Amino acid sequence: MAKSSLKNALMVILLVITIACSTKLCKAIESPQYKIVHSESDFEIRHYRESVWMAAPVNEISFEKATRNGFHRLFQFIQGANLNFSRIYMTKPVLTSIVPGAGPLHSSAYFVKFYLPDKFQADPPLPLPELNLQPDPWTSHCIAVRKFSGFARDSNIVKEAEKLALSLSRSPWANTTASTSEYAYSIAQYNSPFRIIGRVNEVWVDVTGSRANGCESNPIAAY
Repeated sequence: MAKSSLKNALMVILLVITIACSTKLCKAIESPQYKIVHSESDFEIRHYRESVWMAAPVNEISFEKATRNGFHRLFQFIQGANLNFSRIYMTKPVLTSIVPGAGPLHSSAYFVKFYLPDKFQADPPLPLPELNLQPDPWTSHCIAVRKFSGFARDSNIVKEAEKLALSLSRSPWANTTASTSEYAYSIAQYNSPFRIIGRVNEVWVDVTGSRANGCESNPIAAY
């Protein structure tokens, strides 16, 4: 299938999902659970519990192309392209993690990730081999988060990540970004591409260090 036809087919599928959810045909959409342990005007620190995601590795120069490619494979997986023939409800966010220097000519590579619903956390369905997907188990850890609106594009994600880095550098969480993480940062997208107004995106970066070791204590709020 040509790339334009593949893109058009994926957009039609997402439109159907959007219409169904707007008419309350969707179940409540699950998200990974977390506690807010620190909050400022332009960022917050969250403590996420252990969870399992399904990840699609993508070698692309473009963030937008990588997200489309990875999500298309993940969508096939949740529609039954797995060895269990399981149909899996959509969750949010769709997470695109940037791996610096791992792509063509030392450009960035990506992992596009889908959070598995609670029903499948303990025993994830095995994806068909041709989809090139892999389970991504998370230990409980802390993440610094910055929200931004509009669409996540190649033209703005780096600027948003830089704003988060600047905010952290001026806070008690300076110098706590995780040097052991293989990802520079991740972009979390919560909305269908057909939603124009009120879009929610986030920049995520793992944090560690002495300040973060106790980040699971004294939560401000839980979600």
